[in-house]
Amino acid sequence: MSPSLAFIFIAIFVDLLGYGIMLPLLPFYVQAHAQAGGAAIAGGLMSLYSAVQLVSGPILGALSDRYGRKPILLICLLGTSIAYLLLGLADSLALIFLAVFIDGLTGSNLTLAHAYIADSTTSETRARGFSVAGVAFGLGLMSGPALGGLLSGYGLSIPALTASAIAFGNTVFGFFILPESLPPERRESKPISQVFSWTDQFTSIFRQANVQKFLIALFLLNLAFAGLQTNFPLYSNQRFEWTPAQNSYFYLYVGVCGVFIQGFLFGRLQRRFGERALILFGLAFMSIGLAGMALTRAAWMLFPTVTLVALGTGCSIPSLTALVSLRVPDNEQGRLMGGTQTLLSLTNIIGPTFAGVTFELIAFSAPYWMGSAFAILALLTLTVAFRRAHSEF
Repeated sequence: MSPSLAFIFIAIFVDLLGYGIMLPLLPFYVQAHAQAGGAAIAGGLMSLYSAVQLVSGPILGALSDRYGRKPILLICLLGTSIAYLLLGLADSLALIFLAVFIDGLTGSNLTLAHAYIADSTTSETRARGFSVAGVAFGLGLMSGPALGGLLSGYGLSIPALTASAIAFGNTVFGFFILPESLPPERRESKPISQVFSWTDQFTSIFRQANVQKFLIALFLLNLAFAGLQTNFPLYSNQRFEWTPAQNSYFYLYVGVCGVFIQGFLFGRLQRRFGERALILFGLAFMSIGLAGMALTRAAWMLFPTVTLVALGTGCSIPSLTALVSLRVPDNEQGRLMGGTQTLLSLTNIIGPTFAGVTFELIAFSAPYWMGSAFAILALLTLTVAFRRAHSEF
């Protein structure tokens, strides 16, 4: 791994470490300042975060196409640090909302990291670069809640201040260590007024026929499991009477699977089979695994079925992201990754609500059947796209 990609790995890990520290504790920050309705307010904060990211992602990506990846990435890292600092010092709900707003506004670290990877890799190594980013993502999310829980024993403000310090240290480290990946001659030259047009930045990507079906498939792929993280504790409790501790062990197992698949297995599979095969097989595994979770009659059966889901997502997401990236010019990589971040934000808004509604109104297994159906739709969409563009693969 090159030094620049090593920094990107660290940047993603640190970013998700801070996110993992704060996410489970956010309701407690709200409860400390709210007279009532803490759960609803905490949910509103997460919706605010996703909504702001939905708007800011394409614009920040386009700014990085025009001014380079490094300065925009450093601004985002600094914004994350400021947001956590405000959260740690907050003495009112207004400050908490401001902190979440700032974090959402500058929360495109993963988007810019993906654009940096696209700049720094070849067509043969790009998918493996994205899989390394996936490893950093998984490790950060696994480590964050444990560290946050440990630090919260010293006071509720300590985790937020620690996350702020980590993000600030990463900003300083990047300022002195990280080289620029997008030289001036490869940058976007559109007028700055167009850069700040969200409609132009978001819709222009989807007007490109060569990536439309891939982006639709990426949306369906993420929608397939977007609501399951919040829904699974309800499902496991109703079907198997699992406790929060048992759910935490299950999430740890899923995280370990993800790190192993993307950190060790993916590179070997990619060299042997290529991105196209991994996407199709990955989506098939996802569909089978999610249907298997809906059908399980014994708790132990959740582990082999979720392993299929982890294998499917671990193979399909970096492969699909790489293929989309390879179909877009260098000076549009930031806008592309910003557009994909907007799609992810949409799934994070739609997915949990959809899973909750189907859980309540249809059956507690319904979100998993729907997730399986979304994976099949993504598989069919890409099968058609690959057949029409067979000569390119």
